[in-house]
Amino acid sequence: MTTTTTSPLRMLNKVPEVTVYFWIIKILCTTVGESFADYVNETLGFGLGRTTLVFSVALIAVLLVQFRLRAYVPSVYWLAVVLISVVGTLLTDNLTDGVGVPLAVSTAVFAAVLAAVFALWYARERTLSIHSIVTTPREAYYWVTVLVTFALGTAVGDWTLELTGWSAGASVLLPLALIAAVLAAWRLGVGPVLCFWLAYILTRPLGANIGDFLASARDEGGAGLGTLGTSVVFLGTILAVVVYLSVTHKDRTERALRAERELVDVEVPDPVS
Repeated sequence: MTTTTTSPLRMLNKVPEVTVYFWIIKILCTTVGESFADYVNETLGFGLGRTTLVFSVALIAVLLVQFRLRAYVPSVYWLAVVLISVVGTLLTDNLTDGVGVPLAVSTAVFAAVLAAVFALWYARERTLSIHSIVTTPREAYYWVTVLVTFALGTAVGDWTLELTGWSAGASVLLPLALIAAVLAAWRLGVGPVLCFWLAYILTRPLGANIGDFLASARDEGGAGLGTLGTSVVFLGTILAVVVYLSVTHKDRTERALRAERELVDVEVPDPVS
């Protein structure tokens, strides 16, 4: 005879702790979103439509797995972020290159959509903190927000380059300076939730500009790695960091690890003699 005490509603926070590792992988993912999308779309000749379809289907498949999990799993979570970075980039590219929507308009539209998502999220859940992603509705709001931030970050970054005409290398400095300003604001007491989401948006143009710099030819002021070389290097680095985090649990607190062990314990059938 066996008994179980499994609670089908029990879920731990589905997002990692915001540590230096979080921001490193986030920036790596944004770079891959730019370079890999360009490689598949342009170098392989898939075109915007087919590239968007392929990565959207892959993203949906990974998110289905992510939503079925009841705790944070690094490999699944960060694979979802990589794919959502590509899809977010392609959303902006489709509007700009496919439909001809000006980047200023795309920026305004995605900013309005993001504000609407935040407003709905807060109205329903009374929090925008990523430390409380413990229900399916909150996780849904979270991933929609992440997708829109990638699209908005792409539009903002491309629009900035369009306005300034800066080289790929110099273009890294603006988002980097803005992120430093957000960090300073946080240190001075500005709300951590606001600072987190501002930094999250700004890491998108930072990563994209780093990708452009690495992929651009040397005679254009870049590093000459190309979109494939940049994608391979960054995907390999992401994989290495995710494996490291999976083994060391550096992106989880002791409290979170104890909760995960307790969740596993209550789901294991206990033999009763």
